Amino acid sequence: MTGRRQWLAALAAGALRAQAPGGAPAAPSGEPPVEFTCPMDQDVKQRGPGKCPRCGMKLTAHLPEPVRYGFDIVFAPRPLRAGVETRFAFGIRDPGTGRPVRRFEVVHEKLFHLFLLSSDLTYFAHEHPAPRPDGRFLFRTTLPRPGVYRVVADCYPSGGTPQFLARTLVTTGAGVEAFAAAPLPPTPFVQPAANLEVELALQPEQPIAGSETLLFFRLRPAGGLEQYLAAWGHMLAASDDLVDVIHDHPLYAYPNEPRRPQVQFNVIFPRARAYRIWVQFQRLGVVNTAAFNIPVKDLA
Repeated sequence: MTGRRQWLAALAAGALRAQAPGGAPAAPSGEPPVEFTCPMDQDVKQRGPGKCPRCGMKLTAHLPEPVRYGFDIVFAPRPLRAGVETRFAFGIRDPGTGRPVRRFEVVHEKLFHLFLLSSDLTYFAHEHPAPRPDGRFLFRTTLPRPGVYRVVADCYPSGGTPQFLARTLVTTGAGVEAFAAAPLPPTPFVQPAANLEVELALQPEQPIAGSETLLFFRLRPAGGLEQYLAAWGHMLAASDDLVDVIHDHPLYAYPNEPRRPQVQFNVIFPRARAYRIWVQFQRLGVVNTAAFNIPVKDLA
C-alpha cells in the first residue's frame, strides 16, 4: 500500500511551491535560510513561516524524518462478522517507546480520519472516530457483507510526523474470492452524486504508471460549493489489489466559476493497475461522493 502520507513511499503530487510571505524573517548573515514545510503536503515548502495554501496547516521548520508508528485495532464482538454492529477502538503507538500516543494535531478539522474499503472496492467509508482522553478513538459500524476489509488511519501524532497507516481485517464467512484483485472495468466519466453531477477529465487521457496525472473534476450545477473539512475536495485512490492507497487534496480549485466549477488533483499512480478513486465535495451542506475506475498502463 502506498500513499503520499508516508506509508511505504511518499508520492509527490504536483509542483506547487508557496512563495514566502512578505516580511518573513531573514536568516542571519552567513547562515542558510530555514525551510518551512507542510507536515501533510510535504511538496509545499517556503523560506519562512506561514500556512499551507493547500490544507491550511501551519508550516513547520526542521520537520522530523518520517517514522512509522504502530496501529492497533480492538473490536467487539469477536469474531468479526458482517451484518452485526461492531465496536472498534483504534490506537496509535510511539515507535520508540511502544506507548500509546495521547496527543494528536488537528488535520483538516479532525484528529483522526478513518477510511474503510472492502476488497472488491464496492464499499467505501470516510469517517471520524470519537477521541478519548487515553488517546484511543472509538467507532461503531456494521460491515455490509463477509469478506476482506482494509482499514486506513490518517492522523498526526504531536511531536512526530503525519501517519497513513493500514491494517487488514477478515470477517467470518469470507471466501477465497475475497482475496482476489477487484474487477474494475472503466466507468463513465460523468457520475451522479447526492446533489451534484461530477465529470472527470484526465491529462493525459491514458495515465502512465510513475508519471503525473492531472485529474480535473467539473461540477454541476454551479453555485453552492463549500469547503469540506477545510478543503475544496478530498480524494482516496486504491489499486485493484489494495496494495496502493493514496489520500490527496486539490492542487487548484475554482469553486465560483459561474458555469462549471472545477477542482484539480495531481496524482502519481505508482503501478500499472486498475485504480478506483473516490472524490468528495460538499454543496449546500451535503457531502457528495462519486467513484471512478481508472486503468493505468506502463509507458511501453
